[in-house]
Formats: sequence, C-alpha cells, structure tokens
Amino acid sequence: MSDKRQNTQKERRSIYDPQLRLAFAPGVAGEAQDTTDWRVESLFSPHENQSPTNPLAVMQEVLQPENLEAALAKVQANKGAPGVDGMTVKQLPGYLRLHWTRIKQQLQEGIYKPQPVKRVEIPKPDGGVRKLGIPTVLDRFIQQAVQQVLTRRWDDTFSSNSFGFRPGKSAHQAVETAQRHIADGCAWVVDIDLEKFFDRVNHDRLMSRIMQRENDKALIRLIRSFLSSGVMENGLVSPTDEGAPQGGPLSPLLSNLVLDELDKELEKRGHKFVRYADDCNIYVRSERAGQRVMEGVSQFIACKLKLKVNPSKSAVARPKDRKFLSFSFTSGKTVKRRIAPKAVERFKAKVRQLTNRHKGQSLRQIVLALSEYLRGWRGYFGYCQTPSVLKALDEWIRRRLRSVVLCHWPRGRRRFVELTRRGVGKDLAAQTAASCHGPWRLSRSPALSIALPIRFWDWLGVERVLSEG
Repeated sequence: MSDKRQNTQKERRSIYDPQLRLAFAPGVAGEAQDTTDWRVESLFSPHENQSPTNPLAVMQEVLQPENLEAALAKVQANKGAPGVDGMTVKQLPGYLRLHWTRIKQQLQEGIYKPQPVKRVEIPKPDGGVRKLGIPTVLDRFIQQAVQQVLTRRWDDTFSSNSFGFRPGKSAHQAVETAQRHIADGCAWVVDIDLEKFFDRVNHDRLMSRIMQRENDKALIRLIRSFLSSGVMENGLVSPTDEGAPQGGPLSPLLSNLVLDELDKELEKRGHKFVRYADDCNIYVRSERAGQRVMEGVSQFIACKLKLKVNPSKSAVARPKDRKFLSFSFTSGKTVKRRIAPKAVERFKAKVRQLTNRHKGQSLRQIVLALSEYLRGWRGYFGYCQTPSVLKALDEWIRRRLRSVVLCHWPRGRRRFVELTRRGVGKDLAAQTAASCHGPWRLSRSPALSIALPIRFWDWLGVERVLSEG
C-alpha cells in the first residue's frame, strides 16, 4: 500500500472514528503531527493549568477541555448545513486539529472574528417566512461552548415561568402551566406576540444586560462580534446593527436574557403568565382586566425593551379561541388540552403529501415515510387530552392508505381478484370492483374494511397517533 494511501486512511480514521475524532498530538498549527500520540492526547488536552482562578474569567471556563469536547459532540449530533465557508460538520474535527492553537489564542485575547451568517428563509406554518442565520460550523462550535457555560451560570436566575430553550424545561410543561392557570379561574388570556423579535433585539441593551452579569472582557468582545458579524444574502454581506439571528446556539440564551426583564416585570405586577421564547400568555379573570394588562405590558415592551407587540397576532380572548405552542384548551368546568385546529390542518396537509396516490411509490415506501412522521408528531401532540380527535385521525389515515391501495388495483378483474383473495365475498367484491366511484369514496366501503382491516396496517408497521397505552 502506498504512503499516500496510508496517510489518507489515517486522516479518515482520525475524523470519523469516535475513538479517534478528538485525538491529536499537540503542536504548532500546520506542523506535521506524530500519529503515535493520537489515541491518548485529546484535541483540547490542556498543557498548562486552565482552571479559572479568577471568577470573572469566564473565557477560561469556556476553554476547559471537557466543555469544548461536549460542545463539539453537540454540534456533531445536531449536524446542520454548512455556513458561508462551506465547511461541513464532518470536516470540523480535522480543521480544529490543525488550527485550534491559533483559534484558542484569539479567543483568549478577545480578537476572534466570526464569519457572517448565511441567510436562509423557511416558510412559517401560518404563512410568511422565517429568516434564519446559519453560522459556520466553527462559529457554531464556539457559540455552543459559550452557551453551555453561560447557561450554567445564568439559568437559575431566570423566571420559573420561562420554559423555552432551558435545561429541564419543555413546551409540554409550559402548556400544562397555562392549563393550570385557566383551571384556577383565569378565564381570559392576554396573548402577546412580539413582532420580528429576533430581528429587532437592541444590541446595546443586550450587551448592557450581559455586562451586568459578566466582567470578562474577552467574552464581552466575542459576543459583540457574533452579534455584529453581518449577514450574507445572495452573495452580499450586510452589516447587522440590531437583532440576534436565529440559527446559532447562542441566540436562544440571549433571547431569554432580553426577555427576562419582561418576566421580572410581570412577576413584580403579580401576573400569572407563561412564556416560551417570544410567545407570552398572561392569564386574567376578566376581559376588562385583560385589556388593561395588554395596554400596560405593550407600553413596557415598547418603552423599556425597545421591542414592538404585533397587534395582528396579539389579542385578549378566551383561551379556547387562541393557540399556545400549537395547543388550545376546552371550555367548561374541566379544562383539557386539545390540539389547535390549525395544527390539525397542517397535520392533514402533510399526511396528504406523504400519501399522494400519484407519486408512483410502493405501499411500503409510503408507510415508511408516513410512520416516521407520525412518530414525531405523536411524541408532541400525543400530550393532548382529547383521544377522540386522535382516534378520528387514525381512521382518516387508514382511509387515505386504502385509497392508495385502490389506485394500485386497476378497476375490473384485478380489483375483483385482490378483494376476494383477502376474504371479501364474491358478490360484494364484484359490486365494489365494478363501482364507478373514486378511490376516496370506496375507501370506507365494507369491502375495503374487510380486505384491509386495522390489523393489516398494524402488521405493515403504520404508526398510530392514538397510543394504545
């Protein structure tokens, strides 16, 4: 085997083998590495005491080997698209192996310069687009390392009513808290939506909030540089004077820091509220109180936070008429969680797409893709307390699949043979095979229920949205 081929195989093992991906022999960036040390030396192995003796030196904590290795593992697990430089997640360990000494020095001196984020637009479920800013994988790695440390330092100071992007908290907990407020007699909700929140975060106010908590100059410069790194769109880089682009690991934490001021104000006023990211619901006992709260809080957000409430998406209403994290609530003495109507509509649209009868896919291909989607959907919306809705959706899904099968069976003798082979009587099979009705109409006929019963779909592996447990 040639030396060139041997070197290529060693390089591949060092990047992709979990045992070796963090291993390298330390040295000056660009120097040839001694491969005999790759199995024992960590990529971030310290060669001097890095334990922070100064409690204000947060960057030293960020650069601890254990923190860096956890950040790298997180970025690799999240995968994600390349940024403006085209570097992929798989290429990151190899790049760090060659350049980490230089990057680390820049971070310690506060002179590291992030690259612009790549602008990506994704459609919103309710229309419009959401603008994401995708940092390079190197910048994502550094942001993740900073985020892990700052989360440990800040999270305990945040409000217990804030649930978004926090360890140990979830959307389901937020929905359950909202449900509890409604059950306690708060029959009206002040639903506040912040207009283009991530695009309008004031950098000076945000940095002021950070400096109230941290005094590490290198850290302060690094966060400021991430905020002002610019955005590349259509090949052109535009400066960013405000906003915290969605898409980077650090942005959710910074958004919680900005809105923690709102949380503390609502607690000071004695309000019952739930906030998940920029989605904030305040629960009150009357419509009049709701209107008063909406006016006061909107004024606070505009004057104090320099943000704007979106009037078209904000309202004072009954909880049953609003959605919160794609859930809504029933009215009456017993308040139950239910899936918001728009979420059901989006679900059906996706299932229609996956069970399109004209895509030329086999039934097994359709079931495989559909079941993957259903598992994820059930993991979130299975938290609802209206099983009748889930049962109806299961029946509707099976009807969609029966329509697909009917399209695979042409009218006439083929359809007759398939039906009788699956236990349908000859008279009923002949009547169904000769019917002039379309697949959707026939999908709920007695013949199809006999030929393609529920147990057939279970055997084929179709997931149910109504969990049997």
